[in-house]
Amino acid sequence: MTTTLSNSILSATINHKGAELISLQSLKTKKEYIWEGDPYFWGKHSPVLFPIVGTLKNNSYQYKDKIYFLSRHGFARDFDFNIVSQEKNKVVFSLQNTLETFNIYPFQFELQLIYTLKKTELIVTYKVINNSSETMPFSIGGHPAFALKGKFENYTLQFESGEKLISYGLENDLLSDKTQCIQLKNEQLPLTYSLFEKDALVFKSLQSKQIQILENNNPILNFKFDNFPNLGIWTKLNAPFICLEPWLGYADTINANGNILEKEGVKLLESNSDTAYTFSVEIV
Repeated sequence: MTTTLSNSILSATINHKGAELISLQSLKTKKEYIWEGDPYFWGKHSPVLFPIVGTLKNNSYQYKDKIYFLSRHGFARDFDFNIVSQEKNKVVFSLQNTLETFNIYPFQFELQLIYTLKKTELIVTYKVINNSSETMPFSIGGHPAFALKGKFENYTLQFESGEKLISYGLENDLLSDKTQCIQLKNEQLPLTYSLFEKDALVFKSLQSKQIQILENNNPILNFKFDNFPNLGIWTKLNAPFICLEPWLGYADTINANGNILEKEGVKLLESNSDTAYTFSVEIV
């Protein structure tokens, strides 16, 4: 089942499974900005990553002397969300804990995905609610894939700041101590597949909170991620898309001890409280 929002400029379609954005389209030009999800390359569009981002060491974690198993990027993308409210330009999806989730993540939670169309911009908010009587560890992230038509090398990422990017390498899907420095030129990173030969670029910190995608130096969209501290950038060889992934947290490090409360990058949410993180896509 899907739900579509629209205004006079854009339409956005969300699949109820995973509350996943599957289409963002200009109504004037009919241009599609979200990757179509061809499984030959990657069969998803924009999954939500919760309650972990990336991979856990041994695909497991320890909490209160018990071992729990969680697969890469968590489980939220695999469950159907319910709609709790809907307007023409806004919809709120909700996922709550069940017996099935409790067996792998022993917390009472609600995850809301809020999609809002505002003129030329789609605003995506992740609201995490801890209904437990104890502190709840979690990570959360977006994974939107943007369609890139034509030659991949025609595209450039324009960063907000002319910073030196430090990307952390991955070893068997875990974060290593090995880093590479990527020097921007005029705040720009030209896209080449060679950047992703060893998987995603993983940034623990960035000065920039906005990245613009350019095609032949012409702006296509602005991607804003104000209160997400971490970022991943990823594609696959010869795939016509780029993923800009705002994260709160990241994969386990190779030296992780397995204690979820001590996991690097994890957020500890107090009992009976909530927090929210937002990114947006603005069509230029």
